[in-house]
Amino acid sequence: MSFSLTWLAEVLDDAGLKVAEQPGWRTRGHGDVGNIRGVICHHTAGARQGNMPSLGTIINGRPGLSGPLAQLGLGRDGTFYIVAAGRANHAGVGKWQGITTGNSSFIGIEAENTGLPNDSPWPAVQIDAYQRGVAAILKKIGAPVIMCAGHKEYALPTGRKSDPDFDMNAFRAAVAAILEGSAPPHQPIPATDPQGRPTLRRGDHGDLVKKVQAKVGVAADGIFGAATEAAVRQFQRNKGLVPDGIVGPKTWAALGV
Repeated sequence: MSFSLTWLAEVLDDAGLKVAEQPGWRTRGHGDVGNIRGVICHHTAGARQGNMPSLGTIINGRPGLSGPLAQLGLGRDGTFYIVAAGRANHAGVGKWQGITTGNSSFIGIEAENTGLPNDSPWPAVQIDAYQRGVAAILKKIGAPVIMCAGHKEYALPTGRKSDPDFDMNAFRAAVAAILEGSAPPHQPIPATDPQGRPTLRRGDHGDLVKKVQAKVGVAADGIFGAATEAAVRQFQRNKGLVPDGIVGPKTWAALGV
């Protein structure tokens, strides 16, 4: 069966954000959610290296807590990984604006960050995506900005959780500016480069994908899958580009094809 939150991909994509749908997400969850009232923001406390090293844990869970552990993961490059359309074990015991049913009433976003001082400041591209993703969800459900809570604000007893490690009041102010239209406009990746080549990402296929694969050192089967995305990310890191795994104008230029 499909669960209620199957609109997540469309809403985030319509906001101009990078989306990576995970296999089976539409039917993943601990049953369905209830009336969604807001969003709870988390950080993963995962590994220091990698774009989304905690993805497997978010999907499958950890000892003592079965997955999914959130509906969304947010990589360091600003990509939203859509994990589940049903209920996720992300909130635990807590209360926000009088609501105590966290797992049923809030969408959980696990953003990749260790939560340690040496993993700050957060990448600007990640924070921008975090704010814009939350704004898009709140707009969809018709909720005010106060319905975006940090896990540290929701969790009881007070002090039980420390995530996320940034100022939630400042974060909500930025979300409010996006909702009000007073924030700087989002700059999406152009659809084509100056030579007319399309922006390529996971799920695309064809001869242009084969050209990219040949340049980044993976089998040139013409299918832009997980291995190609990982190789593109590494190529981008080597070239000093944002490692988002998407072949846009800057990456096309660096590839030299």
